[in-house]
Amino acid sequence: MKKSLALASTALLLAGFAAPAVVSAQDDFSVVMITDQGGVDDKSFNQSAWEGIQAWGEENGKERGVGGFDYLQSNSDSDYITNLNSAVQANFDITFGIGFKLETAINDVAQQFPDNHFAIVDSFVDQPNVASLNFKDHEAAFLAGVAAASTSETGHIGFIGGVEGVVIDRFEAGYVAGAKTINPDIQISVEYVGSFADAPRGRQLAAAMYTNGADIIFQAAGESGNGVFSEAKDLVANDPSLNIWVVGVDMDQEAEGVIEIDGEERHLTLTSTLKQVGESVKLFIEKTQESGFEAGNTVYGLADGGVGITDGNMSEESLALVKEYSEKIVAGEVEIPETPEN
Repeated sequence: MKKSLALASTALLLAGFAAPAVVSAQDDFSVVMITDQGGVDDKSFNQSAWEGIQAWGEENGKERGVGGFDYLQSNSDSDYITNLNSAVQANFDITFGIGFKLETAINDVAQQFPDNHFAIVDSFVDQPNVASLNFKDHEAAFLAGVAAASTSETGHIGFIGGVEGVVIDRFEAGYVAGAKTINPDIQISVEYVGSFADAPRGRQLAAAMYTNGADIIFQAAGESGNGVFSEAKDLVANDPSLNIWVVGVDMDQEAEGVIEIDGEERHLTLTSTLKQVGESVKLFIEKTQESGFEAGNTVYGLADGGVGITDGNMSEESLALVKEYSEKIVAGEVEIPETPEN
């Protein structure tokens, strides 16, 4: 597998959305994103989207602020409506909502302002002025499960999610399915933080899992997942004989798992699932700027590079298995559940 998978702009899968409205393109174009609680520097989902917007801005000679590109931070769910209204008042051409938690707020505000254009990542809003960008997270998570099960020495792995819902369900379901494909008897502990912005709680859950014998934890928890990395690094710092790992999410989180032991670097990120949020956001902005706004639902998967997995620190055996199952998924030979099995 490659370290990162480029998103193919020519292989978009459109989920049936009848006669979307198209609005003529504009030369003077501006974009803003509204974060979820994880924040713009969550080293994951929001950060990826912001990097994509920044890249678009730099390539087009835009400056940060009204008339160019910007973001508004949401520290709680109550900030979503306020931030969306602020974006509308500032007359940005596209307002992105990053994360499924903004679904209700965008649905409401889009109806109040039918002449404004919105986009949501990781959810679907059926409004003529809203575009939806979604991903087959379960495909990448399946590969993470393959990597974890083929690496685990204890036969016990873990999953820590942020907030339960359709999106994180896909991560959990895919991860469990992939792991059990490799080892039907593997033990899998599953916990949810209840927030994408509670690193201390993420750390607490990780501590319990590692103590109970899990040697690999896949975290799909936004900023809360940073607590999983912190706990793993502290445990290894205190006892270098421990052989434990973290699986990163949405971006290559190799750097989050680096620790120095006796003057040498040790890497604790087994692999990271990739979701090309930044690239998909950038491509959508470019397409809208060139051809006009188009509502509808676009779904990105493994076949078009929308999701993937890093080589990380997997063994040759694990890499071979991941490659094998990647090819099977693309060929349609593997059916991956999108909801957790009972």
